[in-house]
Amino acid sequence: MFKIFVNSWKTKEIRNKILYTLMIFAIIRIGTQIALPGIDAASVVAARESAGVGTLYSMIAGGANSSWSIFAMGIGPYINASIIMQLLTIAIPKFEQLSKEGPEGRKKLQSYSRYLTVILALIQGIGLTYTYQNMYVEANMLYYVASVVTLVCGSTFVMWLAEQITAKGIGNGSSMVIFINIVSGLPMGAASLYYMISGSGAMGAVKVAAILVILLIVLAFIVCVNRGERRLPVQYSSKMVGRKQASGRSTTMPIKVNTSGVISIIFAISLLQFPQQIGNFIPNKGEVFTKVIEVLNMTHPIGACLYVLLIIFFTYFYTSIVINPNEIAMNMKKNGGFIPGIRPGQPTSAYITRVVSRITLVGAICYAILAMVPVALQWIFKVNVGFGGTTLIIVVGVTLDIVKALESQLLMRHYKGFLSE
Repeated sequence: MFKIFVNSWKTKEIRNKILYTLMIFAIIRIGTQIALPGIDAASVVAARESAGVGTLYSMIAGGANSSWSIFAMGIGPYINASIIMQLLTIAIPKFEQLSKEGPEGRKKLQSYSRYLTVILALIQGIGLTYTYQNMYVEANMLYYVASVVTLVCGSTFVMWLAEQITAKGIGNGSSMVIFINIVSGLPMGAASLYYMISGSGAMGAVKVAAILVILLIVLAFIVCVNRGERRLPVQYSSKMVGRKQASGRSTTMPIKVNTSGVISIIFAISLLQFPQQIGNFIPNKGEVFTKVIEVLNMTHPIGACLYVLLIIFFTYFYTSIVINPNEIAMNMKKNGGFIPGIRPGQPTSAYITRVVSRITLVGAICYAILAMVPVALQWIFKVNVGFGGTTLIIVVGVTLDIVKALESQLLMRHYKGFLSE
């Protein structure tokens, strides 16, 4: 893997893409340190000193401990808009038709996602501004309006930066933004472990050692799950190509254990935290609504169960979008391919559906277990380290995607010798 990074750096075009991505990372992290207009500087300093590790949603959306910055909402509204658009693609026939029209149709759906992102950012920005009332120098309507506009522009700008990474940088832009936000919170998590050792003595050191061993096991398990796949044997019969007869060949069709990857976890977290975002608009929530928000917290048993169920649901949902067994079976039949022991056409489609369903269940359960690691650590050790199964899944998943992207870039430029060394 390190050779791939070294060889990528030696290639001018790839090096420029890496530098471009790093430049956008720097812009995002600088933006998370710029306070909103009208916010009292003393309140910001106090917020920095009293801030903990930060919630998982804040790390994914805008970065830990930056709720008062111009990038407070970060990529969060865009993620929520993507969830809604994918759900609408199945519910509304027009959107489903657009998704099947190739690049042009997907381009229109992407534009709809952008518009929806601005609307969601406006709604969430109003709610966040309401929660900032005690941090303003003056309770002035001008400050409130300026904060809402700044928050919406900041979220839209982060969305644009993510798209620039996708177009001109390395990897998927949204994933890379989430990646840098999580990585920026890891030092704070490491600091909390250090304070545990210094504050609790030998018992604290034992707890930290246990946490590190658990995280190391989780890391190894994540790599295994990410690389795990089921390979279906496919046989292609011989056929005439012009005046020559092409001989048949055998190959395999790989199906990943978890096709959705970290998308299912990100969607589950966003949906589970949505009521809390709505709560920002309600001055007097009342006991019932407050109890609902408390129950939906991932540290609550009911919230944890819903978290697991949402991960499994979104894993199946996203896999059903990415993998179309009917289309795979038809393409296989057109090219003279078949799975040994399975008749071409509908039987092949049913067989692929059954295999995908079973292997997706395994992947969903594995990811649900991994996602519950930080919650379990908080239950057992009474500490929020800021990183665990979910964050490690995202970091490892994005890292592997970066490696694959660099490999493909090198292969496109005929650097096969570097990869085989």
